[in-house]
Amino acid sequence: MADTWKDMLKDLRIRFAVLALSMLCMAAGCAVVPTRNAFRMTDEPANEKKENDKEEEAKEDEPPKTLMTWNVGKRKNGDRENGEAEAPEVDTIETDRPDFTEASTTVGKGRIQLESGYTFIRDRTAGTRSIAHSYPELLFRIGMFAEWFELRIGQNWGHNTSTTGGATTITHGADDLYLGVKLALTEQARIFPESALVLQMTVPSGHPALSANQVLPGFNYLYGWDVIKDRLTLGGSAQVNRSIDDLGQHYAEYAQSATVGVGLTERIASYTEWFAIYHLGTISPNVGTEHYLNGGFTYLFRPNIQFDVRAGVGLNDKAQDLFTGAGFAVRY
Repeated sequence: MADTWKDMLKDLRIRFAVLALSMLCMAAGCAVVPTRNAFRMTDEPANEKKENDKEEEAKEDEPPKTLMTWNVGKRKNGDRENGEAEAPEVDTIETDRPDFTEASTTVGKGRIQLESGYTFIRDRTAGTRSIAHSYPELLFRIGMFAEWFELRIGQNWGHNTSTTGGATTITHGADDLYLGVKLALTEQARIFPESALVLQMTVPSGHPALSANQVLPGFNYLYGWDVIKDRLTLGGSAQVNRSIDDLGQHYAEYAQSATVGVGLTERIASYTEWFAIYHLGTISPNVGTEHYLNGGFTYLFRPNIQFDVRAGVGLNDKAQDLFTGAGFAVRY
């Protein structure tokens, strides 16, 4: 009995000592709060410490989600914790479509994501009226090797009708095959964005009237911020691709975009986007800078299934007059 009372008195002294030290630290401006381990009986902390150590070791063993981290220290950014492979609370699909700005995330190791859709395009320039149908806009995104690595395979078909002075020309067939990899570079940290880099190219596999007949490489740098978690996002992209004009001359095609996403409900989101395509070095009079404004909605049917609609207009003469479309994405 005497030993029991001694242990209880000893434990009370420890508690009062910790509380006194904490109050002194807080008074001095150091907001130190005692952990619950400080109030446990002496035979319990060792077991909890072992469990906590195991949890920390397991977290350290998790593979990184990005290739790099911003050198600003670890900061909480919702589910975008800098440099840590911590899964979000609700793991929902993130898609490249429907906007021009693609996602700054990868699908994750072991995941396969299929994105597809249809786009209607109308244009009238210098007495020529054009109508185009783009489908199925297939994009396979395959996570492999690491969380930050994604293989990308895309294929599309086109049906184009042009009418000039009563004469109609119809062209339809497969576009060139798209191949690429996306590398997740950084997660968001403070004002520094989440970012990714896509290394991409098209290979000459399409219909003769639609193919470039040569490999055209390029890259796309993607970046974005979660401004208000699940409510407001900002994003952008800057890409450069090798291209060829109707005179057979090579030039650099530069594209820039900026987008704002708004979460309307838990399942419905909207976006508004501007993007421009600059044709640098071309000598063709039929090619020029294009500016567009577009917007759309997404509907999260299931955590791994999403539907979308979109519409946009050209802002200058060289841009297409109107485009609209719809699509979906499924993650496995």
